[in-house]
Amino acid sequence: MGNIAGKLIVGGLVLTGLIAGIAIWYLQIYAFYEEVKGDGVTDVQLTSVITGEAEPILYSGYKAIDAGSSPIRYRACFLTEQSQALLTETYEVLERAEPRVAPGWFDCFDAEAIGEDLVGGSAVAFMGTRNIEFGIDRIVAVYPDGRGYVWHQINECGDKAYDGSPLGADCPDRNLEAE
Repeated sequence: MGNIAGKLIVGGLVLTGLIAGIAIWYLQIYAFYEEVKGDGVTDVQLTSVITGEAEPILYSGYKAIDAGSSPIRYRACFLTEQSQALLTETYEVLERAEPRVAPGWFDCFDAEAIGEDLVGGSAVAFMGTRNIEFGIDRIVAVYPDGRGYVWHQINECGDKAYDGSPLGADCPDRNLEAE
């Protein structure tokens, strides 16, 4: 009799663990993401080398997702007719950009391929908008054929804030952004 009770307990624990694992997987991959409705004008912006301000560029085919559970879950795909040469002369180019992996069902965004192309030089990364949220920058990558991708990346101020280091003088005041 004790052997059967033990098997039932172990079976119940395994089943509970399996259900919890499936629930966690579903929540991470599907539940928190929502489609972002673009406004057709300001969804894709790059930071001007002249003014230091983010400006909209021409784009079409905008598709994006985001999740309120984390400031770095934003991903977007778009097309632009503006040439890479024009963009690199007009907007701030980034040397370090690391695309974040998107859920597999958001199939227009392949972070691994984008990252490899940024390292290989076939895509160029630009500063989109600094501190779109405190410590988070919006990064934009553009290919010569006009394909473009957008994601959020933790900046130096965000790294310091999250690891508890003192914020430098270059970091914006967190209290002003809350107002």
